[in-house]
Amino acid sequence: MLGPKVWSSVRRGLSRALSRTMGSWASGEGRKMDISGIYPPVTTPFTATAEVDYGKLEENLHKLGTFPFRGFVVQGSNGEFPFLTSSERLEVVSRVRQAMPKDKLLLAGSGCESTQATVEMTVSMAQVGADAVMVVTPCYYRGRMSSAALIHHYTKVADLSPIPVVLYSVPANTGLDLPVDAVVTLSQHPNIVGIKDSGGDVTRIGLIVHKTRRQDFQVLAGSAGFLLASYAVGAVGGVCALANVLGAQVCQLERLCLTGQWEDAQKLQHRLIEPNTAKVLFENTPVWDCFVPPQQILTSKRSPIGSQT
Repeated sequence: MLGPKVWSSVRRGLSRALSRTMGSWASGEGRKMDISGIYPPVTTPFTATAEVDYGKLEENLHKLGTFPFRGFVVQGSNGEFPFLTSSERLEVVSRVRQAMPKDKLLLAGSGCESTQATVEMTVSMAQVGADAVMVVTPCYYRGRMSSAALIHHYTKVADLSPIPVVLYSVPANTGLDLPVDAVVTLSQHPNIVGIKDSGGDVTRIGLIVHKTRRQDFQVLAGSAGFLLASYAVGAVGGVCALANVLGAQVCQLERLCLTGQWEDAQKLQHRLIEPNTAKVLFENTPVWDCFVPPQQILTSKRSPIGSQT
């Protein structure tokens, strides 16, 4: 059961969300949030004493704000959210909201292992400025995470979220792929707007696009390494770690795909593959100086490995 304070927050959030939805209907919109475009997953800088370095975080946002991104993803895998406390997760989102350009979308990772904790984190992230939440699959009991269980989890979160929900499948980190049949069912929920798929299976991405084509549902590629291929099968953008350091090039690849310049897009995609797969050890390096792929072993002061360095 959710506590009285959480229910109060949920009711307030839902009221605000309903007001925004009614406003969009009145203006002739009547559609789910459009999440198309390129998003860098923002890293979380740490000080030498393993505290979140909010000053460096804001510096990074000012630098990233010069590129034509659609928005930013905060508290994804690149943001090392498992190593942060709940209050730190919310403070990071709040600081990013304050530092980022007002016309950009802020997608915040609110996933937790339990449905109740995810709902509470989702409501709180909405309160500190997130435009939408990105909810990773719960995975500790992955053997019990059937399609039915995941549909129940995401439906409850979406029902109670005051802002739109983006599904997040990242099997390299969770050991769990959000099943296609579950995605198709969840795509019909009015508050679930899309999925970030980081598995790298372009056939799967194309199948999701095909099976959800009658829904107002969008697919984001989870890496610049398969961005062109994802656009070719119907994805509408990507959450790309490479955009943190090669923002202009990733946005150029987006433009080439959207304008049908496939030969030039292929050449650029080829040039981006090696830097996208580079394994660079880092320790609080400014995000524009060092690319850190989300799939690599993290070495911040908060990680079990990084704390030994």
